[in-house]
Amino acid sequence: MITGLYGSLLALFYIKLSFEIITVRKREKIGLGDGGNSQLTNAIRAHANFIEYTPFAVLLLFILEMQNFNGIAIHIAGMSFFLARVVHWQALKRENLRLRVIGMALTFLVLLALSIANLVLYIN
Repeated sequence: MITGLYGSLLALFYIKLSFEIITVRKREKIGLGDGGNSQLTNAIRAHANFIEYTPFAVLLLFILEMQNFNGIAIHIAGMSFFLARVVHWQALKRENLRLRVIGMALTFLVLLALSIANLVLYIN
């Protein structure tokens, strides 16, 4: 199943984002919250933002795959979503607003495309 590939890659990336928070907390000795540390704030937001959007993408990919949607299209959407999340993470890490906008725009574009594809299949 194609969705298993992207679900796994995204889960591994989620773990990486989690460890970034842990690393900053440990280094800066911040147990709760962000302690006013912008690096920790950015790591927390990258992690939270990831988990806010990723379940929808994986679910929509899965539903399309269960309906025998075009496998290449599913791969393109999965790769694009993964890339969008990596770009967003890098943007927050570098505090680069332009890059963040690109990451979010690509995230929204993939979610929109997946939603429309599922709606079209439902209607037909």
